[in-house]
Amino acid sequence: MVESMKTVWQQVERIVKDALSEDIASGDVTTEALIPSDLRGKASILVKRDGVLAGIDVAREVFRQIDRSLRFKALAKDGTKVRKGQVVATVEGKAASILKAERTALNFLQHMSGIATETARYVEAVSGTRAVVTDTRKTIPGLRLLEKYAVRAGGGKNHRLNLADGVLIKDNHLVALRADEVGLGEAVKKARQRAPKGLKIEVEVESVPQAREALAAGADIIMLDNMKPEDMRKAVKLVKGKALLEASGGITPDNVRSVAETGVDLISIGALTHSARALDISLEFGIE
Repeated sequence: MVESMKTVWQQVERIVKDALSEDIASGDVTTEALIPSDLRGKASILVKRDGVLAGIDVAREVFRQIDRSLRFKALAKDGTKVRKGQVVATVEGKAASILKAERTALNFLQHMSGIATETARYVEAVSGTRAVVTDTRKTIPGLRLLEKYAVRAGGGKNHRLNLADGVLIKDNHLVALRADEVGLGEAVKKARQRAPKGLKIEVEVESVPQAREALAAGADIIMLDNMKPEDMRKAVKLVKGKALLEASGGITPDNVRSVAETGVDLISIGALTHSARALDISLEFGIE
């Protein structure tokens, strides 16, 4: 079931609240000791490396929760390419409030923009093929909602948000099932019978014969795990569009194009979220 925007934003507000609680704890002792409460300032949020922006509204929410009187102005939208030296937002108001919010706002913005930038890199690499770049569940606990949003901002698509989103029979499920002498094909059929109606059934395979077995059992999606491009091509020829084919495992910027050219439908990449380099973004502060 798709969550309403209101429900999603309530989750974002909670994530921001938890992050501020972690960072500020019992108080910003430096700012409180040194900065007059009536001093006003203005800050610019500056991009220091080319990339794709994501998280501007999350950064805004950080400043809002610190001080509702702060005036935050976004100068660029999520999903847009940004250049080194570009100012993507300004914030004006109490200097102490700006300084308290600075690090948490930048942490979200840098991390999410890094994911969007890395995703865009892969999406561009497969341009012109049928392949769609997707993420995985390899996310930082508590930040999945934001990280998967950042993938979309970079032009990618989301795989399962959580374990309830679809059936994915992986190698360890099959290992556990062998104790009852249940094979791959029977596992697919059992999942079809027992899982909630309407959910897609996906199964991970490591060879073309296993792909044939998964197809015969009626799998909706067949994940080709760490398979060589030549074997992926064989699987594409075998399946002939009767199921979606997802390539996964060992995907890098250097080989993603060759994987896409095999004819697979999806390419899932854990590195989009677990290894993306943060986009360098800073806050330049001044007195009004």
